[in-house]
Amino acid sequence: MNSFILLSLFATVIVGKSPRLKFVVHEPSRFHFNKPENYISMYHQEGSDTLYVGGQAMVYVLTFTNRGVRDLQIPAASDQTAIDTCKAKAAPLELECDNFITVIQKVNDTIIVCGTNAGSPRCWMLVNDTVLTDVQGNGQIASASDISPPYPSQRSISLPADGSLYSAMSSVAGHPGMIRRTFGSQKLLKTENIWLLNPQFAGAAIIPSSQKFKEEIYFFFSELNKTASVDEEPYRARIGRICTGDEGGIKNLLADSWTTFMKARVMCGAGNTQQQYNNMKQAVVLTAQDKRAGVLYGLFSNAWGRTVICAYSIEDIDQAFSTSKLKGYSSPLTGRPGMCVKNSTAAGHNIKNLGVIRYHPEIEDVIRPVGVAPLDLPTDDQITHTVADIVLAVNDEHYSVLYLGTEQGKVLKVLHTSEGVFIISQYSLFHNEGPVLNMAIDSQKGHLYVGTAMEIQRLPLADCGRYGDTCRECILSRDPYCGWDRARRKCIAIPPGYNVTTGALVQNLDHSNSSVCGEAAALKQRRTSPKEVFVQSNTSVFLACPVRSFHATYRWEKDNCVRNYPCLFSGDFCVLGPAVDTPLKEGVFRCMATEDGFKVEVISFRLVNNGRLLAASLASTLGPSLLLAVAALWLH
Repeated sequence: MNSFILLSLFATVIVGKSPRLKFVVHEPSRFHFNKPENYISMYHQEGSDTLYVGGQAMVYVLTFTNRGVRDLQIPAASDQTAIDTCKAKAAPLELECDNFITVIQKVNDTIIVCGTNAGSPRCWMLVNDTVLTDVQGNGQIASASDISPPYPSQRSISLPADGSLYSAMSSVAGHPGMIRRTFGSQKLLKTENIWLLNPQFAGAAIIPSSQKFKEEIYFFFSELNKTASVDEEPYRARIGRICTGDEGGIKNLLADSWTTFMKARVMCGAGNTQQQYNNMKQAVVLTAQDKRAGVLYGLFSNAWGRTVICAYSIEDIDQAFSTSKLKGYSSPLTGRPGMCVKNSTAAGHNIKNLGVIRYHPEIEDVIRPVGVAPLDLPTDDQITHTVADIVLAVNDEHYSVLYLGTEQGKVLKVLHTSEGVFIISQYSLFHNEGPVLNMAIDSQKGHLYVGTAMEIQRLPLADCGRYGDTCRECILSRDPYCGWDRARRKCIAIPPGYNVTTGALVQNLDHSNSSVCGEAAALKQRRTSPKEVFVQSNTSVFLACPVRSFHATYRWEKDNCVRNYPCLFSGDFCVLGPAVDTPLKEGVFRCMATEDGFKVEVISFRLVNNGRLLAASLASTLGPSLLLAVAALWLH
């Protein structure tokens, strides 16, 4: 059999920007829906083991433990009148004539639950995690249709901040999109219709400040590009901003509207080239407590559906909103329109500036990504959802970790540093493969919750035990949650309150460099015990070496480096098969992995010319997937 056929059987490409490690996870902390939930909302409070999931006519209260999941299912059916009206109006899909829970948020001590209610949105309070009742209590609440969309396919965003609920509703079927304050003791405000052009919202985040009156909320969205040419995408990505202390304008001028709303264009692409991604699908923000420094991660797509992530500096965005000229306005100004001020009541307003901000809320400056281009991530799977965490490492520096859910139900764990991105690992989680629909992260307790239409699963953020039992394996993982404990000789999670001055844990996150371990001599001397494989003279033999790190280079050596042989890759194996210049005859064959300048022996085989135990030895050596390939060769 020639080498071309061997390549067609075994060869797969291992790319440089692939995940370093790949795990298949079978954790017990997993909940299965009784029926597919194609739209799911999530709420999780930091430090809790309870996850609230909104589905079709149901609120799931899930309590996770290391042994499994306790679930309480609270029915939330639509009004029959609403269902009849929905079907009579010929809804976008008859399937959507039900109550899909789109919002679960905690405002002060009240958990607000809102749903589509078959096209006639409705809100409830969740009492004692068991009962849905009509909304009551202190404060005021907007119409439910301002909080929840009428159909689950219409995107909406909700964010609690300082005792109020902020809601952003995407545009659909001629209804203008809007950003509102919808619940709480503060005045309920909204955007003006002229400020947004058919927006599709992607996220929202609080931008903290040590001065309370300067606290802001950023809203992320794409809106219609009314000047787009035929060959140009019809969207433009935007950041909108309001101040949480905003109490509206004066009579006849922004009385019930924001006086601090401003927006800016966001670019994601390679510089000023035509390769731009203008449709923002999701956005997450990482900030340190009470600091305006931080990073925004935006998930974008282009007209062909390809997804990328761009990163932006919060300081750059803040600077642009504070200093940029206003688009279309050039006259002199007294003060800066749209700024957060201590006295935001009617008496404290500059009337001229209210008029300016009403008609000129957009700034001229364009927000561009850090590093100019999108992050260098794998392109073979579409990203569907992302969450992020900020981690304090043992060098007293903060590092960003992204968790990217994909169309194939996998999760990528990605380290982002000033040097670029490093893909720590890939998790294959689910029995029923399907896109990741939603995720929630708990930095305090160290958990990640991942949901598809069929399942919800919890993962540990610090998954240090999977990396191996040597210092080198721990350091090469470049996982900010994990460090090598020299005293215990284990890869462990960085403990809460770890003292970076007196602590003795080892990490190296900025580069793949395990020289801090001092294991070079030991690695060179390490040998495995060869497994004997008995062969007949006229039989093809294939030797399989498990691929541990997908960033290592794998080769085979025979009889103490007399000669090197390359790999053919089959899934997670580096396979040595017979070819014209690779006769697999008697001798010792060693699989060597080279990474970070060190060569380590992974596995070795001793081939013995005796055919009596061929089938048994191959079965124990190759495993089922490779035996299938070998069997196919034997049949020819």
